[in-house]
Amino acid sequence: MATTTGLARIETQEEKKKDENGVRYTDITPGVRAQTIDELHSLQRKRSAPTTPIKDGAASAFAAALTEEKRDKQQMQSISASLASLARETGPKVVKGDPARKGEAAAQGAPQTPHTHHQHRYPAAPTIAVSDSSLKLTHVLYNLSPAELYEQAIRYEKGSFITSTGALATLSGAKTGRSPKDKRVVKDEATTQELWWGKGSPNIEMDERAFLINRERAVDYLNSLEKVFVNDLFLNWDTENRLKVRIISARAYHSLFMHNMCIRPTYEELESFGTPDFTIYNAGRFPCNRYAHYMTSSTSVDISLARKEMVILGTQYAGEMKKGLFGVMHYLMPKRGILSLHSGCNMGKDGDVALFFGLSGTGKTTLSTDHNRLLIGDDEHCWSDSGVSNIEGGCYAKCIDLSREKEPDIWNAIKFGTVLENVVFDERTREVDFADKSVTENTRAAYPIEYIPNAKIPCVGPHPKNVILLACDAYGVLPPVSKLNLAQTMYHFISGYTALVAGTVDGIKEPTATFSACFGAAFIMYHPTKYAAMLAEKMQKYGATGWLVNTGWSGGRYGVGKRIKLPYTRKIIDAIHSGELLTADYKKTEVFGLEIPTNIDGVPSEILDPINTWTDKTAYKETLLKLAGLFKNNFEVFSSYKIGDDNSLTEEILAAGPNF
Repeated sequence: MATTTGLARIETQEEKKKDENGVRYTDITPGVRAQTIDELHSLQRKRSAPTTPIKDGAASAFAAALTEEKRDKQQMQSISASLASLARETGPKVVKGDPARKGEAAAQGAPQTPHTHHQHRYPAAPTIAVSDSSLKLTHVLYNLSPAELYEQAIRYEKGSFITSTGALATLSGAKTGRSPKDKRVVKDEATTQELWWGKGSPNIEMDERAFLINRERAVDYLNSLEKVFVNDLFLNWDTENRLKVRIISARAYHSLFMHNMCIRPTYEELESFGTPDFTIYNAGRFPCNRYAHYMTSSTSVDISLARKEMVILGTQYAGEMKKGLFGVMHYLMPKRGILSLHSGCNMGKDGDVALFFGLSGTGKTTLSTDHNRLLIGDDEHCWSDSGVSNIEGGCYAKCIDLSREKEPDIWNAIKFGTVLENVVFDERTREVDFADKSVTENTRAAYPIEYIPNAKIPCVGPHPKNVILLACDAYGVLPPVSKLNLAQTMYHFISGYTALVAGTVDGIKEPTATFSACFGAAFIMYHPTKYAAMLAEKMQKYGATGWLVNTGWSGGRYGVGKRIKLPYTRKIIDAIHSGELLTADYKKTEVFGLEIPTNIDGVPSEILDPINTWTDKTAYKETLLKLAGLFKNNFEVFSSYKIGDDNSLTEEILAAGPNF
């Protein structure tokens, strides 16, 4: 049959139909069940199943919906309480969901009913006149998935891009690192007695009134926004001692960062989450009031241990949240007899656990990442009577000069879900140039720990057998490895020594000693000797051995000698893990009094005693005494601190240092 154009009509096997005008057509595929584009888009997303399965098999879908509605109501009331001003009768009106999607109910044919908002009300509070802020709704984006947070970041946050490997590239604004001089801790009656204050301490005081002024400023800012991000998460894989934390923030970047860095609750755990143990108010986009007491800049990072709250103003650097919570763990865990540690941790196939302490450049990440051993964690841990546990649920890795060859695990972890901070990428291909320092040298990647192939999940292990203190000694006088007694372990743990290499900073002509108490002075709350005493007690109780490993120079200081070869250091670490060094023969060095082995398989014996590698023996002794003097000068700030009723422990630690 011919058409009006003279061409033959194409016949098909499908059913032929006619419309109301008698025109015949072929119905090849059924149409979609939508009348508009918006309705079609609504069909694309399937509603999530209830977070907790219904246990009663006869329960109806309506009962399940009520259960979810009740859960949502409880969650929103709890969040309203968190966001409540202390000067108002009620918390803000909050509603769950993205305001940009408020029209979707209509697209699905549902009636446009007003939002059901939830509000926390104080039992007794001053009556405040109605204000604009009390009339508005704050939308809560609660525990969003990485995919949802990607959408929020790319749509609303300038500087957010998907890289070629699927990671989310973000910018942290003017601050590309922590601001330790702007960190404050409320000094009250309890913390005056408990915490370490004064010279050498990282704790800078503020009073409660100043904290509440900053809290009010942060809460008012967050409540002024159309939407806020709320994450309810856990710290510590030891379920008996975990902390429930709530993070309230204004950026999807911050929400995804903490989603990655903390332990993510299961649906069942989230339903019974309840009131958090600690809350962070991240209003980092908004500055603090510089006229407020104790403020020295537009940035303030404040912790109230009594209120169990942290306030961030004037900095968008996400690491402030991570390290702020670490400081809280440094306060809370020792109260339970649990030692909090700034360390890496791995475990062998036979269950032997090792802790790695070390400052930047000592090789902590490289040596604790071992394909023959399981990774428990890379940065923050607890040591309880049950064993060790990772505090975090993710890793925060440095990215500068990252390569597939040097760090394959980190390289492969930079994929969908990972946050890349302040990196530079090709504007067209979105390939990241990890060598580019245009924004900052402190480029970082935050990703869930399960992105590491040999991560041990759950991140817990038995009691450590070895405690390894790493130092990159650019003076070239410390041995490649030394076995430490308990007093020496405490001394070197408190010292937290490494050395900056000459030439890395303008104006430096020779190695520069760096000391950081407990290998993490910026995060500790109590005096370092408290943590050291707990470390020695646990090492003695559970039979752990302390080791000092020098990953720095041999045969002379930097510029004269050479850095100890990484294969030799790996052989030393392997010998520690295997127990080979427990049965080795030892001799004692002068000045520092360190026990050094005379032989290790695969390591040249002549390098084990550093004096053998120096051609100028006089220069060696002069350099050794110089470093010993630096240790003594650094330790003066700790020497007057007493633990307990007498000074015996302090004297024991002092005696374990260099003698000359």
